[in-house]
Amino acid sequence: MYPDFQYLLQSLLGTPMPEWLSIFKTFGFLVALSFIGAAWATSQELIRKEKQGLLQPEIEIREVGYPATAQEIIISALLGFLIGFKLGGIYGHMATISPDPMGYLLSLNGNILIGLVGAAVIGYSKYYEKKKEALPEPKKIKVAVYPHDLMTEIVVIAAVGGLIGAKLFNAFETWDDFIKDPIHSLTSSSGLTFLGGLITATICFYFYTRRHSIPFRHMCDAAAPGIMLAYGIGRLGCQLSGDGDWGIYNSAYITNPDGTLRAATAGDGQFIAQMTSGVPHLAFSAPTWMPRWLVAMNYPHNVGHEGMAIAGCTGEYCSVLPVGVFPTPIYEAIVCILLFFVLWALRRRFTRTLQMFGTYLIMVGVERFLVELIRVNYKYDWGFIHPTQAEILSVVLVIIGAGLLLFYKDKNPPLQNTATTNAA
Repeated sequence: MYPDFQYLLQSLLGTPMPEWLSIFKTFGFLVALSFIGAAWATSQELIRKEKQGLLQPEIEIREVGYPATAQEIIISALLGFLIGFKLGGIYGHMATISPDPMGYLLSLNGNILIGLVGAAVIGYSKYYEKKKEALPEPKKIKVAVYPHDLMTEIVVIAAVGGLIGAKLFNAFETWDDFIKDPIHSLTSSSGLTFLGGLITATICFYFYTRRHSIPFRHMCDAAAPGIMLAYGIGRLGCQLSGDGDWGIYNSAYITNPDGTLRAATAGDGQFIAQMTSGVPHLAFSAPTWMPRWLVAMNYPHNVGHEGMAIAGCTGEYCSVLPVGVFPTPIYEAIVCILLFFVLWALRRRFTRTLQMFGTYLIMVGVERFLVELIRVNYKYDWGFIHPTQAEILSVVLVIIGAGLLLFYKDKNPPLQNTATTNAA
């Protein structure tokens, strides 16, 4: 696996790479790409709905030609201090920060001197920028702001709300581990529950759309394909980093001391029984026509430090799973990216509001429910059934999606060709 860019580039180029590259995590990079992909897809759908007349601009009154206010300068200076404080603190402490950069960002550690320099530079830049734009007679103008113009804010809300929800739902899903070390659980870059993030991000979207008078139902339809794409790309990040989001053991394959994976033999029964004790497992050997990695991987150098030590390995990430597991992140990445293309191809055929979002909920619910069958998660004891948190949420999403498709009626049908062209 490639937990950071140092590992990734060393593997691709076959030569040692600088240590500072280790601070850039592959999972974080893929998550950033997922947000970019979602923002693009959502923006395109918002523009299409604006042209249909479903979404109207919000008229804002903006001040033009005014000098920078004290509040603007102070906010810019505080932002500059935070950036400088954190960036300055990295120098000379790379070895301790690189294993857990998220923990460092959320800590009180940093460099005060560089922070003050950053505050001065960014604060003065704001002052100078406003001074250049100043007019002899400042004025107020009306600006039409369309929903797609708000994509930066929307992405920030999705990132913050989704991250909080993903962490909270993961804490409930892994409660025993959470109460042992709640701070590490909340600040670690691993341990994210997508369905929890989806729920909290949707709640945040609801209040955001109300604030800007954007019909929530149209925002849901516009965002659905992008969310599916983001999930698929994010799962690629899980796969590359080996963040623990894999499936149950495939006991047809075990790990050699050097970290390589091989087919299990009759003599490996005791080792497999010891390693898989109390954990669900299934023995499935790949047919000759199928690549072995599709059914079994052992995630060497995984970012979660899970498994046994790799013989002769030095460095931060020297763990490998003792028995192969089903690589569920690969399955989800492939399926969800394909489902994105399906939604994208069908988007112009959906004629009713929330038809797209309802279809998305059914797709993501069924996909996640099926993959849970070969994943290891905490199971609730409900007597005759023992579902996981993800299975419960998946069923709920499918029911909601089916309800939207079957029972939701448009209150305001589309108004074709009534929207004005966005001058921006």
